[in-house]
Amino acid sequence: MKKLTKILNLVLALSLLLVAACGKNDEIPAQSNEVTVYSPLFPDAINSVVDGFTNKTGIKVNLVVAGTGELLKRIQAESENPLGDVIFGGGAESLNSYKEYFTPYQTANHDKINPLFKDSKDKWFGFAVLPMVMIYNTDLVTKEDAPTSWNDLIDPKWKGEIAMASPVKSGSSYTITATLLTAFGKNSEAGFDFIKKFVTNLDGKILGGSSAVPKGVVDKEYSIGLTLESSAVKYKNAGGHIEIVYPSEGTSVVADGAALIKGSENQENAKLFLDYVGSKEVQEILATKFNIRGVRTDVALPKGLGPISDIKLLDYDFDWASNSKKDIVKRWKNIVSGKE
Repeated sequence: MKKLTKILNLVLALSLLLVAACGKNDEIPAQSNEVTVYSPLFPDAINSVVDGFTNKTGIKVNLVVAGTGELLKRIQAESENPLGDVIFGGGAESLNSYKEYFTPYQTANHDKINPLFKDSKDKWFGFAVLPMVMIYNTDLVTKEDAPTSWNDLIDPKWKGEIAMASPVKSGSSYTITATLLTAFGKNSEAGFDFIKKFVTNLDGKILGGSSAVPKGVVDKEYSIGLTLESSAVKYKNAGGHIEIVYPSEGTSVVADGAALIKGSENQENAKLFLDYVGSKEVQEILATKFNIRGVRTDVALPKGLGPISDIKLLDYDFDWASNSKKDIVKRWKNIVSGKE
């Protein structure tokens, strides 16, 4: 009987040890000290934000840089096992068309962001305001001969001289394409008739990324280009021989957005990163260092830029541009390939 009691006590002791061990193994693992950010922004702006975030939080940022279209397709392909945590950058209508892959999140700065530049269901928010503009190289084009309207883009004298990125890969180029359709008839074939003429004038020269547009004009590879206001101002302030044109028909102003990727591994760190992106500190950095208009109501305009109210605007239908993206991109591909 004593022997049996000893055996039972031994079994009980071993059981308690196993329970204790299992308890330790079942503890929730510590939050990682990393966050993976997908971004199409130009390196200087990305690095300024990333370095500031890491210095403030100690969280390491794994950065993946590519075009907006490529990153959104990657997020879609990885949706069952997300490898990214945040997308930082990309035209808001492009992000909006993929918002099923984002998790709603109200940042710590939600109330400071202009309601025009955030999703009503908090699937994304804007951190920059981006008017679309034309630029020309002042060494190649005189002021008298410079384009003043979107319609000038189909003038045969500019054939092969226009820098434009593919809207398949670039969010800003998609916005420009939707802007052209808006200017010349988005609800009829008139808009696509203009796109066909425009593509003919590109003469097969379609760039792989939006950053190549202002660089190509500054480097005299192209006479004129279609780009973001912030990119144009950046090159002009750095001494580039370019001038900026706000087309006479009007242009569009769309937010550059950021979003939390659904089901990602580092959600808490991702939220901290998004809080930082919308902070006054970052908005002031973007305005003072990169001439990017912010979305906060308490941050001054970049030096040398007037208010949006000074720019003639088209009646740009954001929901249409977002919901029609797949169809517009498909037709662009068909036009470029000669199928229509």
